[in-house]
Amino acid sequence: MSENTDPTPFADATPGDGTPSGAQGAHAHESAPPPEAEAGPDPRIAELEAEVSAMRDKWMRAEADMQNLRTRTKREVEDARQYAVQKFAKDVVEAAENLKRALASLPQPTEGEDKLLTSMREGIESTERSFMGILERNGIKAEDAKGKPFDANLHQAMSQQHSDEHPADTVMEAWTPAWTLHGRLLKPAMVVVSKGPAQAG
Repeated sequence: MSENTDPTPFADATPGDGTPSGAQGAHAHESAPPPEAEAGPDPRIAELEAEVSAMRDKWMRAEADMQNLRTRTKREVEDARQYAVQKFAKDVVEAAENLKRALASLPQPTEGEDKLLTSMREGIESTERSFMGILERNGIKAEDAKGKPFDANLHQAMSQQHSDEHPADTVMEAWTPAWTLHGRLLKPAMVVVSKGPAQAG
């Protein structure tokens, strides 16, 4: 019985390599790294974006509150100053009305009247003109309501009377003017309002 003296035990072995080709392929397949899975969004980034959004909303609300506070404070200061000026202005217009009443109480000028009476009238007239000029320069104005349509925002009706000369709801007589301070009502005019002609009957 003869022994096999072939030095190559595997006929299908690759020359120069002692490993069978089938084993080499299996080894290569097992050593290949697995494909990496696609990376999803980082949850930490989403969390940070949410925090930034929340902080921005808080900042915007705080800024809006601060602006409202500044506006409200400014309005309150203006109102307080306006109230103080109005109170003083009302006292001042009382003095102006008293000057008007004093002038109206004097008799009408006549030829040959006493010089003292003439001087008194001229003095009061000059004082009134000067005083009214001061008031107007400070935003206080008087508006004569006589002959104008009745306006509840400017006039206070003290009585109503029939009149053939004045249409209904027209100011027949104004006892005092309507006083305004920078366009805002300071004191309404005291007026008599026409009811129109009396109905015959």
